[in-house]
Amino acid sequence: MAERKRPGDDAAGDRPEDEAYTDGDVQDDVVEAADEPVTRGGDKADREADSGDSKQAKSTRRSGNRIGGFFREVVSELRKVIWPTRKELLTYTSVVIVFVTVMTTIVSLLDFGFGKAILATFGN
Repeated sequence: MAERKRPGDDAAGDRPEDEAYTDGDVQDDVVEAADEPVTRGGDKADREADSGDSKQAKSTRRSGNRIGGFFREVVSELRKVIWPTRKELLTYTSVVIVFVTVMTTIVSLLDFGFGKAILATFGN
């Protein structure tokens, strides 16, 4: 899972390690970290999958882990949703139905009017 940024992570000088460097210094540890391969932490199943199983077994385990993680995150996000009350839901629904009806009527009248105008202009 990706590491989340916290407010202030982008601001310089907020962390003690930022104070150790000045504008002219080269940050060797950052350069060295860029040369290393990127790995992602995982649980025991991921480490066992990397230990020598076939590519198909690795793919199955990883995709299963990703799918399960996806659904866990979906459920987590749905718990954060502020669901409308029944009254709000009925109000919003009626507003949408009225709006769509009004817009359909306007477009229908314009279509009918332009159709009559074209027929009157070019004749039939």
